[in-house]
Amino acid sequence: EASFAFATVFVSGPGQPTFAAELARVLAASGGAKVVDTAAGAQAIVEITRVFDDKQVLSLSPGGRVQEYMLVKVVTFRVRGNDGREWAPPDEISILRTYTYDDSERLAREIQEQRLLREMQSDAVQQIVRRLQSVRPPA
Repeated sequence: EASFAFATVFVSGPGQPTFAAELARVLAASGGAKVVDTAAGAQAIVEITRVFDDKQVLSLSPGGRVQEYMLVKVVTFRVRGNDGREWAPPDEISILRTYTYDDSERLAREIQEQRLLREMQSDAVQQIVRRLQSVRPPA
């Protein structure tokens, strides 16, 4: 159960419909605020301004094959009232995960990567929900 300084919230995620939908679902399930369908009917608007995924090589074998990858997810968001006033400045969440890679297990590693990306998205959503609990309207 979460407690927020707003009774109604709208999640805006132009270009990020999957992330915005998951955040709205988790906020609705938290019971702390009602998720509404329009910005006009919300006290607070959570804007997901950017979701960025990246994959980087961390290490190579002596033969030049990839041994380890790092996955990065960066989510930028801000919170404002329906009057346009900013409740919280833009904030960024960065999540990193590493995993070992072996060409002989390509399919298993691709499945593992997709699972890690889903977990990273869920972690980012949970972090946003926790941060929203400390957001207050401007005085």
